[in-house]
Amino acid sequence: MAERQRRAFIGSFTAAGGPGIVTAAVDPESGALTPLSSVDRVPDPAYLALAPDGGTLYAVSETADGAVAAYRVTGDKLEPAGARVRVGGDGPTHLGLYDGHVLTANYGSGSVTAVPVRSDGTLASAASGVLRHTGSGPHARRQQGPHPHHVQADPSGRWAVTIDLGTDSARVCALTGGSPVLHREIALRPGSGPRHLAFHPDGRYAYVLNELAPTVTVCRWNAAEGLLEPLTEVQVLPEAPAGDAYPSGIVAAPDGRFVWTATRGEDVLSTFAVEGERLRLIGTVPCGGHWPRALAESDGFLYVANERSGDVTWFAVDPDTGLPRRSGSTDLTAASCVVLG
Repeated sequence: MAERQRRAFIGSFTAAGGPGIVTAAVDPESGALTPLSSVDRVPDPAYLALAPDGGTLYAVSETADGAVAAYRVTGDKLEPAGARVRVGGDGPTHLGLYDGHVLTANYGSGSVTAVPVRSDGTLASAASGVLRHTGSGPHARRQQGPHPHHVQADPSGRWAVTIDLGTDSARVCALTGGSPVLHREIALRPGSGPRHLAFHPDGRYAYVLNELAPTVTVCRWNAAEGLLEPLTEVQVLPEAPAGDAYPSGIVAAPDGRFVWTATRGEDVLSTFAVEGERLRLIGTVPCGGHWPRALAESDGFLYVANERSGDVTWFAVDPDTGLPRRSGSTDLTAASCVVLG
């Protein structure tokens, strides 16, 4: 039986002229992406998540009347799988799969929503619960209230972890009766503006990317207790930026040796060596476009969704140094994220 052709799914902001969600073929040798089809059923599909079996793709609709939608992956295109479901929150900017549910991080309304996933991968007709965050931070414009920006299951599958830019904190949650329930809130450095999270593949460490700092906070993760313990903080740039520098995406290498981040404004990718409980900045390279909003890794390649230049760029990663080398790009207006299947 022939091996199934790998696919990539690229989100984009339709309000800025993006095509919605693009399905692309992935060349296994070069990492190159070739767009095949697109679907614009929901506005502003800012972030995507693929089911573990690869058969269903989920997307948030980052609008004031936020929603989540499901699609069947059928070869070269996506097919809608049921109606989109409102999440009872404003501006859902991220989502993750956890304990039989899709969780959305609703940036505008400061909440996290759970939507049940049926056995066939489709979504239930309504959300099963909403957890509302409280708090604020010292940044006068960006931290007047809670702004969850990331949510995902921990490697053990026992917990969901939410990163909140507005409150400088991480929240560890579980589901009770389909509703997210707070287990523990962990304070991060005031004013750091945490945005995204990546776990080390061994499940013992987590890396929190801070948008307002710009830094990465290395944390110890205790799955037994559901505890995130901040340890050290490292700059994502070798020197102070001359202008805007807003980190956006972070991923860890599958073998745990490297961590990569993307920074908007400076428009660079940073490579870190993992050295026990510390990260060491190795170097930076241009991201290949402007305003890199999201970063993904697959099979020795890094993929960057450059929102303002309207393209997705891919890089081959040097297996010894971890440094990425630009290999190619494809045009895609208002690109927001890339997910590899």
